[in-house]
Amino acid sequence: MTPIVLLDRLKDFIEEQTRDLLLSTRVKTNEKPQERPAAVYKMRLPNKEGETKLIPYILLQFITGEDAQEKNKDPESGCMVRIVVATYSEDGETGAMDVLNVITRIRIALLKTGVIGDQFLLKKPIEYLVYPDSTYPYFLGEMITRWELPTIEREVENLWY
Repeated sequence: MTPIVLLDRLKDFIEEQTRDLLLSTRVKTNEKPQERPAAVYKMRLPNKEGETKLIPYILLQFITGEDAQEKNKDPESGCMVRIVVATYSEDGETGAMDVLNVITRIRIALLKTGVIGDQFLLKKPIEYLVYPDSTYPYFLGEMITRWELPTIEREVENLWY
């Protein structure tokens, strides 16, 4: 269950790091523009309409995991988590810059901390990009992070050598 715990801890961490970043939300015609911090979700958005109606948001997705042990070495466990950032703006430059701002805030916080939940170690490289596609007035970017997870120890002895 460690990837599940990682997503929970990462959600808490990112909410804390981005709570003061106020981002535009889509409003109905003739309504006053509103701003709020990005909501953080794990794995998927609650529903299909959320892809646009929940913006701004940050989506944490477990991508892959691996348990390995090379001969004469300790076992290793790790996973990859994708962090998707979605923003809204009627101004193309502002919308793209908002995505970059959120990604940069998360990136710097992760690099400074290096560990989430006292058991998940951030590994380099961190990859990030702002999508160059034209999705106006919605803007998207993502970050790929790699994590060292606690290993699971075998409870029975290996009888085969």
